[in-house]
Amino acid sequence: MEKSNFKHTIIEAVRFHEVDMMSVCNNAVYFNYFEDARIKYIQDLIKNYSLKNILAGHSYFIMAHNEADYIEPALLEDELIVYTRVNFIKSSSFGFRHLIEKKSTGKIITKGGGVFVHIDKKTRTPVPLPQEFYEAVKDFEHEVEIINRKKSE
Repeated sequence: MEKSNFKHTIIEAVRFHEVDMMSVCNNAVYFNYFEDARIKYIQDLIKNYSLKNILAGHSYFIMAHNEADYIEPALLEDELIVYTRVNFIKSSSFGFRHLIEKKSTGKIITKGGGVFVHIDKKTRTPVPLPQEFYEAVKDFEHEVEIINRKKSE
């Protein structure tokens, strides 16, 4: 995973309540950084591509899988750049990849990712992602793997 493959970033700062007595950021906090980045990514996609139907009240996303590889710790007050991209889309799910860079050194300190599933609120079952979502992500990312998508969708 190269930084150049990521078009979306946010900045996070390690806060006091996120560290231990050694000023090291707790490993679970990185998942919060990933979540902040994913939410901002989807908000920006909705805004920039006028995706009104993706979260129009009848559906939502749930996290089905989350992972992280810790390379080097973040410390209190470190500024972090969280890189985010969608790397694949299936019929009713899609995957995110993340890199976290320590701004002061330019070093990647964490790599991770996750899978979201698009869920119908009434039935609580997976539902296909709308065509406009595929089109928006493909336009934004340029390179995204489409897996097992039904031809009729």
